[in-house]
Amino acid sequence: MSAPTASATAGQEGTSLRGLLSARRTEGQERLGRQLYLQDLLCSLWAPVTALALALIPYLLVVELNPPSASWAAPAMRWLGLLAFLWFVGLLGFRLVARRANSLRRLRHEAREATADLDAALRARGAKIDARARERLVELAARTDAAMLGGDPEGLEKNVRALADAGASLPGRPRSETADLVVGLGKALLVALLIRTVLVEPFKIPSGSMIPTLEIGDQIFVNKFIYGVRIPYLNMVPFPLVRRPERGDVIVFNNPADTSKDFIKRVVGIPGDVVEIRDDVVYINGREQPRRLLSEDFLAWKEDAPRADWWILGLFENDWRSEPDQLYEENLSGHLHQTLQRPLQPRSTETGPYRVPDKSVFVMGDNRDDSADSRVGFGGRERPLYVPYGNVKGKAMIVWLSLGHDGLFSQLFGGTGIRTDRFFHPVR
Repeated sequence: MSAPTASATAGQEGTSLRGLLSARRTEGQERLGRQLYLQDLLCSLWAPVTALALALIPYLLVVELNPPSASWAAPAMRWLGLLAFLWFVGLLGFRLVARRANSLRRLRHEAREATADLDAALRARGAKIDARARERLVELAARTDAAMLGGDPEGLEKNVRALADAGASLPGRPRSETADLVVGLGKALLVALLIRTVLVEPFKIPSGSMIPTLEIGDQIFVNKFIYGVRIPYLNMVPFPLVRRPERGDVIVFNNPADTSKDFIKRVVGIPGDVVEIRDDVVYINGREQPRRLLSEDFLAWKEDAPRADWWILGLFENDWRSEPDQLYEENLSGHLHQTLQRPLQPRSTETGPYRVPDKSVFVMGDNRDDSADSRVGFGGRERPLYVPYGNVKGKAMIVWLSLGHDGLFSQLFGGTGIRTDRFFHPVR
């Protein structure tokens, strides 16, 4: 069966331009086109980033639904992250070395975009284009497609420019490149805003109040979906989507004492609970929350404000200091997590009771003697202060990046390095 002629294809206004071009290809050319498309897809710098992001979705589900699985899932994700990084670096090296192949890849991408733009223009303005003009456009797109499959960079570049010019000269009011750029950026910003508002938001750990669970310099992802969609500025959550905050959850929230600041703490009490601290032990509704000593001299690293004394050389000095603390494992209503206590910190033998009001939670930092939390009104008051549901932004999920004490390149940056051991570490 012979391929359709240009006149026949040009008259098929209901058929997409890509469909017409596909009909002109031989079986071998169609197979080559698919191979080139897959090759270009894998050679995109976005490919390793996208692959890692897609792997992150099932990882989050696995570690959230089955926390013990993190013992094998987290190392697997670190290996995937390393492979994605090597993939990205390899692509950069390939682009520097194989310039002709990279030029062809770029031109093929431009050819596909120009074909897609022309296809959309033909569909939108089909009634204003006569059959002969449509036929010429299809022929030009076919020559571009042939040059792409033939690996001819000079011919492909020439035809891509001609195809783009032909699309821009169609009757009607074609949108300018500036307008296309503005619309594209607007769509990207809208998608990013939707993701940050409804699904996931990044958060940086600025202080040591959650050591040892979270360390200074950890970058985490916050689940914005689990507690319900929060209406910004109004501090309202109309209804929960999965559940309300529970004891043991690590949450990010607007500080009730200063809503311009976000805090991260652990939920200790939920509505109706009576929370007390007796000799450093937490009691909820009169029941002791057991804990056991893991270490008498756990080193917790803390950072003062960095100084850029050698900024010209790219060297930085950071005042990192370590303090030996007591490390405990606490069982908070069945939720196991670690806490720190200063062995010589003077404290009263009993604080509380704190009765948690409706639609609010009582929160504390895991670094119990270095945390401005509900016990002290988040550092701004002497009386206790609770976190309303409407102030809760979401639940901490995983550490996706950590720039803290020690790690890669820490010798160059005053002790601050890339903590690969904390990558994809689930927050418990």
